[in-house]
Amino acid sequence: MSSNQTDVIFFDENGLRTDQRKPDEIRPMKIKIGVLSRANGSCYLEWGANKVIAAVYGPREAHPRRMQLAGKAVIRYRYNMQSFSVEDRARPGPSRRSSEISKVSREAFEPVIFSDAYPKAAIDIFVEVLQADAGTRTAAINAASLALVDAGIPMRGLISACAAGKVGGKIVLDLNKPEDNYGEADLPIAMTEDGKITLIQMDGHLTPSEFEEALELVQKGCRQVLEIQKAALMEKYASVMGDEEEEVEIEEETDDEEEDEDFTDFSNDAESDVSEEEFDEVTDEMVEAFVSRVSENLAKDISAIIREYEIGGSDPDVDLADGLFDGDIDICIRDADLKEINELIAEIGDEDDDFDSDDEEGDDDEETDIFVIEADDEDGKSYGYEKTDNVDDSDDEEEEGGEEEEFEYDDEEDEDEEE
Repeated sequence: MSSNQTDVIFFDENGLRTDQRKPDEIRPMKIKIGVLSRANGSCYLEWGANKVIAAVYGPREAHPRRMQLAGKAVIRYRYNMQSFSVEDRARPGPSRRSSEISKVSREAFEPVIFSDAYPKAAIDIFVEVLQADAGTRTAAINAASLALVDAGIPMRGLISACAAGKVGGKIVLDLNKPEDNYGEADLPIAMTEDGKITLIQMDGHLTPSEFEEALELVQKGCRQVLEIQKAALMEKYASVMGDEEEEVEIEEETDDEEEDEDFTDFSNDAESDVSEEEFDEVTDEMVEAFVSRVSENLAKDISAIIREYEIGGSDPDVDLADGLFDGDIDICIRDADLKEINELIAEIGDEDDDFDSDDEEGDDDEETDIFVIEADDEDGKSYGYEKTDNVDDSDDEEEEGGEEEEFEYDDEEDEDEEE
């Protein structure tokens, strides 16, 4: 802060500052979180012409061991300006200024970090100033606060920092480089979300009334910075949560499609356009009519498949296991209701009787149709129904209607039959 203000103009005829800002307006701020892959948390921040990057490592074991604290973690903060960050090349390495800023910045974070959760550990915060344009310590604190959040360090709240000052006899917010170099006073502070101040410094001269005015103005600036910090966090982690939700939705849709492939859709054959409001009015007669139509469609499809197989020797798109029995056909239908199966068997038996009555006397046709239909009852048991019509080569009379046999089997036998 220099007191030499000769020929320095801070305001134009409209009362605006040299960078066309109002006295209570902060510089534009740009934030990007998670820029360093090797750090536990990181943040890149641009505030006006300031460019700062912060990285957090830890909590990790503190070394050397003599620095460990038995009841809490030790917090270490390192502020450093790169030699190319200013117009006149800065001397590399620590200086009195960087050591002082590192100390007060560390003390600004100690009240909000739950360090007692990590005894004998260390939380290291590194801040590098890549380009300086006044207000680097406050920019570094804002970036370090977001880097701590990105690292998952438990905190009582975010830390927001800003500065106010006196230039040309007026109190202004967020000084730029000419105002910082030639202004009359500088008042940087850092505070928590609930308004508690964790850092306050002053350089220059302010009257008590000017100090109160500057303090009120800088708290307003810190609240503006806090909103920008929260928006950056929402942008970062809302996109991550959105990607996870999209992955979950894609997985659920895939599971639904796989389940749909295991069932036959009869919605086109049955008149089942029932709205949610009319669902409660569905009667037992409507359900029975639907099941009857399903059974009728199944019977017609299976009869056509059998005829196509016996006449042309084609290979229909069903599970026909030819060779399980000599000259027999094994047809498997899955995921059907027991009531549908009973009606299906009865109708297939009627059609087979009509076929047998059309045969001429003396024909020695040997016609054997075997239908194995698998289903589950309400108790979860698996059943199979086997229907046969047999005509021997001898002069034995044909059996009418066939025989029905019900048998119970376990899941292992079912897997063997499917193989």
